Amino acid sequence: MTAPQDWDLSRTALLTIDLQNDFIHPEGAYGRAGHSAAAIAALPDRIAPLVRAIRARGGRYVSAQFTLVPDRDGEPLIAPHLKQLRPFLGKGDFAPGSFGHTLVDTLYPADFVVEKVAYSAFYQTRLEYLMRATGMKHLIVGGIVTNGGVASTLRDAHLRDIDTVMLTDGCAAFKQEVHDATILSLGTVTHQMTCAQALDWLEGAA
Repeated sequence: MTAPQDWDLSRTALLTIDLQNDFIHPEGAYGRAGHSAAAIAALPDRIAPLVRAIRARGGRYVSAQFTLVPDRDGEPLIAPHLKQLRPFLGKGDFAPGSFGHTLVDTLYPADFVVEKVAYSAFYQTRLEYLMRATGMKHLIVGGIVTNGGVASTLRDAHLRDIDTVMLTDGCAAFKQEVHDATILSLGTVTHQMTCAQALDWLEGAA
C-alpha cells in the first residue's frame, strides 16, 4: 500500500457510506423506528471539515447511498435477510429522490452520488467509472456501519488495488464492540487515521 503522505490529493476522493436521512435523521426510516446510536449521529459534523479540506486540495467528495428501488407497485425491492432484520422498512424508504435517501444536510451536496443496493459501494455501482473519469486514484472512507458498508467497501477497494484510508472515528456501528473489532480486522487492508489526524494531513500536505 502506498503511504497516504505520498498520495496526490488532487487525485483523492473522500467517500462516505450511507450518511443519509433515512439512517440518521429523526424523521427518517430508522429514526421513526427507534433505531439510532449517538456514535452514528455524531459522524456528519466530524467528517464535514474533511470534505472542505479535500476539496481545497483539488480532490472530490463522493456520497454512496443505500437504495431500495421501488417496484411498480411502490413496494421496495428488498433482500429477504434485510426485510427480516428491519421489518419496519416499507414504501418510500430509501427510495431514489426521496428525503430519506438524501445525504444529510451537514454534508450536502456531494460532488457525486453513488446509489448502492448492497453493502459495498463498488458492487454494481458507477463508483469505478467515476474514479476513472475524474482521475481519482485513492479513497478516504468513513460512514456507516463499520462492519457493513464501510468494511465491504474497503475490502473491495483492496481487491482492486485501490489505496484507502479508513477514518477510525469517522465510521460507527450500532454497537461499540462491533466497531472496535472491525477496525482491528481491517488493519491489513487499509491505512487508518482518526478524523483529526486526517485533517492535519490534508491541511498540512505540501
